[in-house]
Amino acid sequence: MRLDKYLCDGLGISRKDATKLIKSGDVTIDDIVVKSGSVKVKDGQSVEWQERPILLRGPRYLMMNKPEGVVCSHEDGFNHTVFVLIDEVRYEDLHFAGRLDVDTTGLLLITDDGQWSHRITSPKHKCDKTYRVWLADPVQEHYQQQISEGILLRNEREPTLPAQMEVVDEKEVLLTIHEGKYHQVKRMFAALGNKVVGLHRERIGAIELDDTLELGEYRDLTQLEIDSIFKK
Repeated sequence: MRLDKYLCDGLGISRKDATKLIKSGDVTIDDIVVKSGSVKVKDGQSVEWQERPILLRGPRYLMMNKPEGVVCSHEDGFNHTVFVLIDEVRYEDLHFAGRLDVDTTGLLLITDDGQWSHRITSPKHKCDKTYRVWLADPVQEHYQQQISEGILLRNEREPTLPAQMEVVDEKEVLLTIHEGKYHQVKRMFAALGNKVVGLHRERIGAIELDDTLELGEYRDLTQLEIDSIFKK
C-alpha cells in the first residue's frame, strides 16, 4: 500500500493532508524518514507520525464505563458527549450499540460495525440488558409478577416483553430486559408507581462491564466478547 493511502486509512485524513504530513518529515517507516507518498508500506513494517505508531485497524469494538453527565451523541448543545472521553482516530465513524441516558452510568458499547450493533439493538434479536436500579420507594410484592408478565407503558400499544427482576434490598433491584424501548426501565417503574433515582447498566448479552474500568475509561473488547453477540 502507498504511504499516503496508508496515512489516509490509519488517521482518517484526506490525501492532501497526508501529503503535507509526509513532506513535513515527521513520518517514518521503520524509523527512517520518508518524504514521498508513493513509497510502498510492506507487511510488518512500522509506520509512525511524530513517533506515534499508525496502525490500520479493522472494525472497532469498545467498552466504556460511562459516567453521569455525558450524552451518547456526536454533538450536543448543553452537555459534553461521550466522545470527549475517547482518544480514537476517525471517531466520527463510531456509534453506540445501545445508548444510555445522560444520567445513566455503566456499560456502553461503541463500534463502527453496523451489523454487530444491529444484533444488539434490533428488537427481534432480544439481546438481554441487565441494569442495577435504585428506586425512590420500596419494592412492592406485585412488581415481580407484573414485570415477568409485561407492563403496558404509556403511549405504547403492546406491553413490554417479560423481564426478570432480582431484589437486592428494599430500594434496589437488578432488572434484565430483552428489548430497548425509549427510557424503558424508568417508564416501567413509573407505571408501577415508583421512580428510578439511579440507573447503572452492568451487562449486554454475555458482555459484562469490566470492573477495573473507572468511570470514563474504556478498552477494546476481547475477541470472545465480540463473538458472543453472534452466538445468541
